Amino acid sequence: MLLPSSWRVVLPEVIPIDDWRSGGFGLYLHWPFCKAKCPYCDFNSHVSAHIDEARWQAAYLSEIARVGRETEGRVLQSVFFGGGTPSMMSPELVDAVIRQIRATWPMANDAEITLEANPTSVEAGRFAGYRDAGVNRVSLGVQALNDADLRRLGRVHTTDEAMAAFDIARHAFERVSFDLIYSRQDQDLTAWKKELTLALSMAVDHLSLYQLTVEDGTVFGARAAAGQLRGLPDEDLGADMYLATQDICAAAGFVGYEVSNHARSGAESIHNRIYWQSGDYVGIGPGAQGRLTLDGQRWGTSTPLAPMPWLAQVEGTGAGEQAREVIDAADHRTEILLMGMRLREGVDKARLRRNGYNPDRKAVHDLVELDLIMNDSDRLRATTAGRPVLNGILRALLAD
Repeated sequence: MLLPSSWRVVLPEVIPIDDWRSGGFGLYLHWPFCKAKCPYCDFNSHVSAHIDEARWQAAYLSEIARVGRETEGRVLQSVFFGGGTPSMMSPELVDAVIRQIRATWPMANDAEITLEANPTSVEAGRFAGYRDAGVNRVSLGVQALNDADLRRLGRVHTTDEAMAAFDIARHAFERVSFDLIYSRQDQDLTAWKKELTLALSMAVDHLSLYQLTVEDGTVFGARAAAGQLRGLPDEDLGADMYLATQDICAAAGFVGYEVSNHARSGAESIHNRIYWQSGDYVGIGPGAQGRLTLDGQRWGTSTPLAPMPWLAQVEGTGAGEQAREVIDAADHRTEILLMGMRLREGVDKARLRRNGYNPDRKAVHDLVELDLIMNDSDRLRATTAGRPVLNGILRALLAD
């Protein structure tokens, strides 16, 4: 990778051996199955009529043991069951996975174990079993708080079901988060403010609030290409919704600690912070990616996307990974900046220097003068005005 011209290169040109400790160590486990594919979703999710949990359990346990041998002795700070729809997993399967994880790595005293769930009555009925297995945080895919928009988004639950599932979740788990999507079809600013206020009245400690994006390869993408996805808010309205979101959440005590994530103080997602702070994380399951620093070299790991080929590969070869990719010092520095600037506190300048970068004074000065970033004594971070245009800030900092 060519070094960005807006930075002055200094030694070292290798990644410090323990740099990953600045971000932490976590594990992501991907469950690839859903009841139905949502039209906006570009995640690696699949609908299957039959799932042999015994085979999946054996594969997950095997992969945990394999990577555990490479990372022996590390303290695991977080586990995240993502998908797909992990709340389709039986509590017994989740229990077996968590038992294997605890037998493989020492766990931090405050280790976070999150499971993504659909807010339906059937899946809410499993919450007590997940809690007993060791899950201490659940993330509910609510997405909207009115039935018409839930149908448009292809969700299989109603608003009443979502609220009932949320009520069960907040009594079952120490920590509860839920997702909402805004900038939906025919949604105006007043409607979003009302919906967000309702969501905050329900929320326990964390909300993930995403603007609807239309991705290629999705049903919504095909409809948009055919001119059939009408009523989406324009760019100006989308920006107004974003700014209103920040103000309303902050007033309710849910500070936007990351571009799309809001939490009460101390309730920020430990697992997602590992991503944003460029820590190490194990990726297990079809389509799961990871970052591992081993013997002084940082690696990007990936796996086959399709569920059955991944399962067959684990059973046939004993390893579910594809070839690992070297993450060199320049790529790592770029990742630290790209991910870290998403956080409200920004990036640790001392860490950037340890990894071989010092910001070019003029590039930073210009962004400061535009009130887009703050260049504190120890951190480089986006301002309130800069966060909505973060991509532009990063392009300026990483310009060739």
